[in-house]
Amino acid sequence: MAGAASHVDTFDYKPELFKRNGEKWDPGERVELFQSSPGKTFAPPWAFQPYGQCGKHLSEIVAPLGECVDQMAFIHNLAGKTGVHSQATYLQSTGFQLPGFPGMGAWVSYALGSLNDDLPTFVVLPDHRGFASNGPKNWSAAFLPAEHQGTTIFPGRENPIADLYPTDGDYITDESDAAGFTLLKRLNEKHHASNRIDDGRLGARIRSYELAAKMQLSAPEALDISQEPECIIRMYGLDHGKQTFDPQINPIEETDYFSRKCLVARRLLERGVRFVQVWSGNDNGFPRRNWDSHEDIKRDHGPLALGMATGASALIQDLAQRGMLEDTLVLWATEFGRMPCAQGSKGRDHNPFCFSNWLCGGGIKGGVTVGESDFWGFQPADRNNPTQVYDIHATILYLMGIDHERLTYRHNGIDRRLTDVHGHVIRDLIA
Repeated sequence: MAGAASHVDTFDYKPELFKRNGEKWDPGERVELFQSSPGKTFAPPWAFQPYGQCGKHLSEIVAPLGECVDQMAFIHNLAGKTGVHSQATYLQSTGFQLPGFPGMGAWVSYALGSLNDDLPTFVVLPDHRGFASNGPKNWSAAFLPAEHQGTTIFPGRENPIADLYPTDGDYITDESDAAGFTLLKRLNEKHHASNRIDDGRLGARIRSYELAAKMQLSAPEALDISQEPECIIRMYGLDHGKQTFDPQINPIEETDYFSRKCLVARRLLERGVRFVQVWSGNDNGFPRRNWDSHEDIKRDHGPLALGMATGASALIQDLAQRGMLEDTLVLWATEFGRMPCAQGSKGRDHNPFCFSNWLCGGGIKGGVTVGESDFWGFQPADRNNPTQVYDIHATILYLMGIDHERLTYRHNGIDRRLTDVHGHVIRDLIA
């Protein structure tokens, strides 16, 4: 969730914020914030209520996920390292705060390889309005072989993948297109054979052209949600028909955007794509179209959260009914949380000290919460034992059958890992 989703307004219920709303916020220590000075205690603008047999409290803006809470595991004591968007996003995406490291999907692609011949192993579905902080560097292969980088697809656009379709005109035919690929392959192979055997970039380019040719046939079908039955379209909240959306951000619009990506994600997964990232929010524009709600949490989080929850809930239920959830792991993440005090009167500043993730499927124990925040939602309840992103990454790799300490790649004299020199598998999450 690009921009930093507020845990205290969504999944981490804090009755104390409602009791002390409007009072001076005093955590008993000096707090330096990213963009403001601590304001008064600020209650969420939305009500919470319990869901499922586990009784998990959810905000009304993520209520659609109430149907899934008994299959979900929540972590409320995540601690970050920075309140800067770009660094925190890198940390979540790559395990490092600086550029130049592979995205998690690239590591999984490198470790496990492809399950199909006609689609990429790692696909990224960004926000339709543009990229989040750092853009494609979040899903780069970096020093891993280049074929493991994420392939960017924009569902809903006329051209979801650049150059997927031939240009208009009668000078391109199927025969000439195939002949062009054959010639290009021959030239590349000849170039590759001339003392460039150890350069992985050209080999990756050759494979990328081969995959691109296959995707011209496979991708349009995979991205075509019109093939889905009406009950699935309705499940994902995409049955509103063609209409002119309110120019201001609204729940129907956000549901359409996010649910479409979730449905495409399911179609890609069942066709053998191994790793899919769905992004919500971009890095520019105003009023905000991301989760960075400094000015007005209700205006920004309300539509974004309801759209996200509708799509995510549908994805979980859809995977479950197809028998795919048991071996598909769903992770919800954001770069940090937001403060329990107000910025101005209606916004919240960055909170890198404590935030939430949740996981579902793929061997995860459902209906549990692992790790608590304090009664403000300001810090982990046990500050000496927070959960870190390295632990999330180690657990994900473990559930995929990978030892995070043994998945390494030699680069610049160092055996690099997704988890750097950190990380512990969170055993309480595992069924």
